[in-house]
Amino acid sequence: MVSTANARMRESAGNLPADVTSFVGRRREITMTKRLFSEARVVTLTGPGGVGKTRLAVRVASNMRRSFRDKAWFVELENLDDGALVLDAVIEQLGLGGPSSAAGLETIVDQLKNREMLLVLDNCEHVIEDVAMLVDAIMRWCPGVRVLATSRQSLGVAGESTVVVPPMQVPDPGHLPPAEAYEQFSSVRLFVDRAKAAVPEFEVTADNAEALMRLCHHLDGNPLAIELAAVRLRSLSLQQLEERLADRYDLLTEGRRGAPPRQQTLRALIDWSYELLDERDRRAWARMSAFSGSFDLSAAEHVAGDGKGVDILTAVHSLVDKSVLMREEDGGEVRYRLPHTLREYGLDKLGEYGETNLVRDRHCTFFAELSARFAAEWIGPDQAAWVQRLRNEQDNLRMALRHAAEGSETGGTALRLVTDLWPYWGIRGLNAEARHWLDEVLDNTPRDLPERAKALRVSAWFALLQGDLDRVQPTLERATVLATQRGDEIERAYLALLHGLVAFFKNDQQRGTELAEGSLQQFRKHRELAGELWSLHALGLIKGMGDDPDAGLRMLAECIQLSTEHSELYWRSYAQWATAQVQMRRDRADRAENSVKEALRLQRKLDNRLGIAFSMDTLAWIAHRQQRFERAARLLGTSSALWDAVRAAPGFWARFAGDHDEHLMQIRTALGPEAFDEQYERGREMSLTHAVDYALELKRTARRASSSSEAEDNVHPMPLTRRERQIADLVAQGRTNKDIAENLVIAQRTVEGHVQNILTKLDFTSRAQIAGWVAGQRTGDAADTEAR
Repeated sequence: MVSTANARMRESAGNLPADVTSFVGRRREITMTKRLFSEARVVTLTGPGGVGKTRLAVRVASNMRRSFRDKAWFVELENLDDGALVLDAVIEQLGLGGPSSAAGLETIVDQLKNREMLLVLDNCEHVIEDVAMLVDAIMRWCPGVRVLATSRQSLGVAGESTVVVPPMQVPDPGHLPPAEAYEQFSSVRLFVDRAKAAVPEFEVTADNAEALMRLCHHLDGNPLAIELAAVRLRSLSLQQLEERLADRYDLLTEGRRGAPPRQQTLRALIDWSYELLDERDRRAWARMSAFSGSFDLSAAEHVAGDGKGVDILTAVHSLVDKSVLMREEDGGEVRYRLPHTLREYGLDKLGEYGETNLVRDRHCTFFAELSARFAAEWIGPDQAAWVQRLRNEQDNLRMALRHAAEGSETGGTALRLVTDLWPYWGIRGLNAEARHWLDEVLDNTPRDLPERAKALRVSAWFALLQGDLDRVQPTLERATVLATQRGDEIERAYLALLHGLVAFFKNDQQRGTELAEGSLQQFRKHRELAGELWSLHALGLIKGMGDDPDAGLRMLAECIQLSTEHSELYWRSYAQWATAQVQMRRDRADRAENSVKEALRLQRKLDNRLGIAFSMDTLAWIAHRQQRFERAARLLGTSSALWDAVRAAPGFWARFAGDHDEHLMQIRTALGPEAFDEQYERGREMSLTHAVDYALELKRTARRASSSSEAEDNVHPMPLTRRERQIADLVAQGRTNKDIAENLVIAQRTVEGHVQNILTKLDFTSRAQIAGWVAGQRTGDAADTEAR
């Protein structure tokens, strides 16, 4: 059966980022790029920083996605500082995977070879060799995939076409048109759009039109330069801004004759923006450039502060106001991000301050402490919140790991950081990335560090999850030697437990039981709650799947009770799943179904992909016992996709693999090959959210299609936030953005951003469609209420 991508990959809407600001111009470049795809399979948008390559790529992909069966998918490479992670980034962001022990080209090619899609690779220039290798392989083996890349240089692969993204059209100051004709220039339209966002009352008049057009000429049509300059209208008139910029370029480009004119212009404008700041804001900008991706206020205060009472909150507010920092809000949490070009500029300034190592050390310390808090608080009530927080910080965690791994004096920090995060790596299905970091850190740190034993043990665990048994045993033995030499009884108990699980996976129940029982005693002796829960789960599963199911159920019930007392989800979910496994062996399908559905509800809260895969498989077996053969086949399809997502497979564990294969063959026989394959593929094609709803047998009205074309494409819109739903309701009432802003007491540009988000999430193009969707939601809710 052909292997396909996992649940996230199969959501037919793709994963293109939302563009919350209006798109101006670029019709020629959009048309040219689309035309080139009729002749070439790789098109690269090239040009200097700030010229708008990313936004153009997103717009092209949005326009073309319906031309591809599997739509358009976006991979952001900006925050990678190691070309070795390019393949992992592609696998993670596309949601690919497979039962391979390591991420690689084979995984990506296998998952994309039967796809028809547009793949957008954004910001490739700093990892261009690795990207070129990837694209070359895709071109060779994935005939239905087209690649749209953005880079400051071409990829250099066979068959590549390039589009040089030029600056936007600008007026000729020697031949300015009449004032009312300013809209013929895309650069001027963009400036006006951004000026109105900064100063809502801004209007183009006969008195300021010529200054406006001369100003856009000075800005060379660079979109980033235009956006930075437009913000200055909060304190200057158009005429004042034009005069200062014209004088400044004459001065600042004088010493940079070797640089291209557009780069001179952008650099000069960023220089000017930087020098208009006070010293507090300048230094904050430089220091915050150490972050990768987004960051929150607490991280900014630790990394960018100097311990002398500097008000980072005020600096952040100031930099947001001046459009240096981008503000992002999701679920009530506010985070900040430096645009790529401004981050590069800030890193240069950080070097000029002589603070690069100091700030990177602070950054590493902050995220190492965050990871340590995660490890210390993991067994407790905040597991779901912790998983979400680490997802937000993933780019920064990678950067901290890179910095710690490179320093001769930070080896212990690197080992602690990568091992503290082990539950997170597993839950997110990032097993290959975890092994990459563990291998690198273990290879580059001194052999006498006390943290090595735990790092080796965690490395063995991930090897076990990926079925790499040849690596597991020797790694565990090395760790056991180190733990024994140091007299670390707790670490030795964890290692004994892993030895027991290896024995169980190899079908040696007696040895597995003995080792797990010994570990449980040690964990209780040392009051190691995490180890006690793990041992109870493991021992309950081993006994329950063997010759003492009653004892196994008692151990699992104890695990459930203990984890419930501590409001813990992770081990409670696995104990519920194990209970279902044991009940199935006792022919108690109804009890098993209740347990595994509870496990699935808990796993959904943590987004635990590996756990969900196990639970889906078990629910398929239960459906088989209940003679619900179509449901069983579809559930096997959903679990198959999830096994691929976490790069694992039932065959990795002997006791589980036999039951899996037996149920699959019997279900296939009961339905017949053709009907089985149809249901199986339907299961594989479900989104993760839809699949879990189906497994739990929930009815959800929020996913009701809002148009016939959407239903045909199986598009399931992303859910709206509470604020977006509130604004959608007001749009449906016919309110303008200005009316909504006054009603909700928020800025009009904030409303505009929310409306654009709503249009993007629902895949709409007009406010009328939003109104129709709201009406449909109300009708559906009313029908559900009546039915209940």
